[in-house]
Amino acid sequence: MAAKTVLQLSVHDERIRKKAFVIVSRSQGVTSITMDDKTGKMTVVGEVDVPVLVMKLRKLCNAEIVSVEVVKPPEKKPEPAKPDPAKPAPAKPAEVVAFPVTHMNYPYQYHSSYANSHYQPYGNSRVVVEEPNTCVLM
Repeated sequence: MAAKTVLQLSVHDERIRKKAFVIVSRSQGVTSITMDDKTGKMTVVGEVDVPVLVMKLRKLCNAEIVSVEVVKPPEKKPEPAKPDPAKPAPAKPAEVVAFPVTHMNYPYQYHSSYANSHYQPYGNSRVVVEEPNTCVLM
């Protein structure tokens, strides 16, 4: 279940504040992060391992757990049924949009210049292809 965790951080610099946000945002299971700059309290919502998060933050600044609360997901209210119109509108025909296929859609696809290159069986060899957009290996 998701939990709402409030942490007290001793953030006295904008650089440390940004690093704290990066550390918390990279933690697995975080849904949202908010921070009150005046009081130094950071609120983290999500399925987070709180002791591990505090240990990571303590490498950066002084961090303490203020509270941890279980948050229930908001219940969706059923929408009232809309009355069906007496006469339904005629359905529009489905549009089909076709995109032209070009040879550069996929950057790692087969190119004809690869078939023209001849590799020699020796280690120190040089491959030269007469097309201008190919690489030369040495």
